[in-house]
Amino acid sequence: GVYGGAVEVLCYGGESPSGFGLVCSCWWLGLGGGAGFVGRLWRLWLPCGETEEREQIKTLNNKFASFIDKVRFLEQQNKVLDTKWTLLPGAGHQDREAEPGALFEQYSKQPQEQLDSILGERGRLDSELRSSRTQWRTSRTSEYEDEINKRTAAENEFVTLKKDVDAAYMNKVELQAKVDALTDEINFTRALYDAELAQMQTHISDTSVVLSMDNNRNLDLDSIIAEVKAQYEEIAQRSRAEAESWYQSKYEELQVTAGRHGDDLRNTKQEIAEINRMIQRLRSEIDHVKKQVWWGALERKSILSLLHHQVVISHHLGNTGN
Repeated sequence: GVYGGAVEVLCYGGESPSGFGLVCSCWWLGLGGGAGFVGRLWRLWLPCGETEEREQIKTLNNKFASFIDKVRFLEQQNKVLDTKWTLLPGAGHQDREAEPGALFEQYSKQPQEQLDSILGERGRLDSELRSSRTQWRTSRTSEYEDEINKRTAAENEFVTLKKDVDAAYMNKVELQAKVDALTDEINFTRALYDAELAQMQTHISDTSVVLSMDNNRNLDLDSIIAEVKAQYEEIAQRSRAEAESWYQSKYEELQVTAGRHGDDLRNTKQEIAEINRMIQRLRSEIDHVKKQVWWGALERKSILSLLHHQVVISHHLGNTGN
């Protein structure tokens, strides 16, 4: 806006030429006034991305408006004094004319020097803030990359362990199926052996009955019957011994196989328990890494908040000096 034709202020938002981000650029121009006041153009880059920074810009604009009103008032006073001085008669008029202008120029230099000091302090603080943000972004990027790499490695290891656990579980299921099949085979073999043994005993009993019925005849068959009976008994004993021997060897073989599968099953259970412990340890490490990332982010936020408060305090101190 234009204040009494003395100073003009222009503010607009845009990108900072130094890569600072979204800023508000403010121009104000002191136009030529009485007592030889020389106009000057100033420019200030102010961050305006947040509500707090907008409030700071409003405060600075209000202070600039107050300063402009003060300059306007001084120019009016200068014009009044200049008019009064021209109306005064007497010698040495030219020397007296120069005296108020010099006083006014000397008085107007003081706010200008204070403003230059504030602008210089602002530039230094902006440079420090940009440097701090650059360092923070660099450290944040490197830390995030490290955490992402650790998390990716942990996830890959977890996937590998899960595959191993799944394979161990499938192996366990297959072994259990084999044990069940062997148990069924043993039970079937026992049932078959019992059936064959019962059938053989029934056949021997039937033969004895037939022979006893044939004894009613008056033939001399005692020796023949005794011989046949002895042969059948010998065959039955030999068959029973062979069957018992075969079934015993088969049963022992099945017991050995079952014991071996039981050992494999115990080893598999131990491996599964070890894998579960490893999974728990990896989960604990992942939780620890997540906590470290959270604390790092909180610490970086605290540092940025501290830097922001330092900038605000510096501006406040500079404005208080005015």
